[in-house]
Parts: sequence; structure tokens; C-alpha cells
Amino acid sequence: QVQLVESGGGLVQAGGSLRLSCAASGRTFSSYAIGWFRQAPGKEREFVAAITSGGGRTNYADSVKGRFTNSRDNAKNTVYLQMNSLKPEDTAVYYCAAAVFPSPARFLGAMGATDWDYWGQGTQVTVSS
Repeated sequence: QVQLVESGGGLVQAGGSLRLSCAASGRTFSSYAIGWFRQAPGKEREFVAAITSGGGRTNYADSVKGRFTNSRDNAKNTVYLQMNSLKPEDTAVYYCAAAVFPSPARFLGAMGATDWDYWGQGTQVTVSS
């Protein structure tokens, strides 16, 4: 089991940057892929990005490709989401999630909230125009 805590959210102007962190507890953190989702008011939780357990593969939603970068430091039990060129439509609560996937194909297909087992409490990101 793994416990996740997000941080780094805040208020930023359009075009600005933020770096979110997802800190995990548990000795098996390096076994878990980590995903990022976001949820805006009145909308469903949507996939943003994910990174494999070893950090060698990443996956991004089309809406953030080229702007967001996912990375991890397993020695620090932390995953990062660097968000650049932020837009007002990026405003949402951002969540990190963890799961173990048996294959790369399964990891790449894991873009639904129900594909992930453990969740953090979320951090608010607000982008002003």
C-alpha cells in the first residue's frame, strides 16, 4: 500500500509555470506507476499524465503534450509534474494516483480514474487570464 500527498498548487497567471509534487510513503513506491488527474468544478476527473515505476516511459493527454513534463525521483519517493505555458482551462484540482501495471500496454491504456488504486487528496491549481 502507498499513501500519496500532493503539493505545489497555487494561483498563477496564464503563461506561467508551476511544479506539482506527489510525495509517497511506503517502501514499495518504486513498484508503482504514478498518474496525474485533474478535476474542474462540474466536470469529470480527467487524465493528465503518467509515468512508469522506473520512470522510463511517460504518457500525456493531448491537451498538455508539449507543456507538461512528468518525472520521478525514486530515491526521494517523489513524482513531479512540471507545468509550463499554463492556460485558464488548466484550472482544476490536481490529483496523483498510484497503481501497478503488468505491461507497458496496460500502463498506456490506463487513462481512466478506475484504472488507479491509490489517490492523494489533491492540490488546487488556478490559472488567471
